[in-house]
Amino acid sequence: MEPTSRMVALLAALRRERNGAVASEMRVFGAPCGLNLGVSLPTVRTIARAELSDHAFARFLLKQDVRELRLAAFHIACPERLSTEELPEWAAGIVNSELADEAAFALLSRAAILPQLFDEWVCADEPLRVYAALMAAARAAEIRAEWVDPALAALRRIAAAVEDGKKPAYAARLTAQGAVALLSAIGQRDEKNRQAVLRAAGSGGDSPAERFVRDELAWRL
Repeated sequence: MEPTSRMVALLAALRRERNGAVASEMRVFGAPCGLNLGVSLPTVRTIARAELSDHAFARFLLKQDVRELRLAAFHIACPERLSTEELPEWAAGIVNSELADEAAFALLSRAAILPQLFDEWVCADEPLRVYAALMAAARAAEIRAEWVDPALAALRRIAAAVEDGKKPAYAARLTAQGAVALLSAIGQRDEKNRQAVLRAAGSGGDSPAERFVRDELAWRL
């Protein structure tokens, strides 16, 4: 079946689960998709996972300005086929925090190129890309201790941009949440990593985002 026909069939299955109440109650940071059917995230996942894994089809879905199709794309894509050349394309499809979370959970954390993706995206100017990288790294099968310093550097850079009025307030909040997820995952590996994480987080500044990270790590670790 060619991509358009397959997409129409997938969209029909999603439409049968549409829920206006879900759509009206959603709270995401960033830009909304052009069309939001209000299908619950667990339902989107179930429908997407019933599809055959198809990386080309996933890239086709990512280009559609429909919330549910973009969410489905992350589950239909093949993590082992994700390439560095494609990263700008996937980054362009992540326009809000919900999509960033789902990309990290379903695709990026399982990709062989995650280390390269992390190095590139954690230094990005776009906060959603930074957040996706942090959340993907936090869920990785092999978490690297050397990700601590880049994560904190990203947090401080974005927190400073928010304080200067160059980024929206949610950017610091999201980055802090991503940093907490990654740093706590690293710190939970063993006592050496726990001490290293707490020491690195404690040596920073006093922005609200950095205080949030220290407070969260204090009870998580």
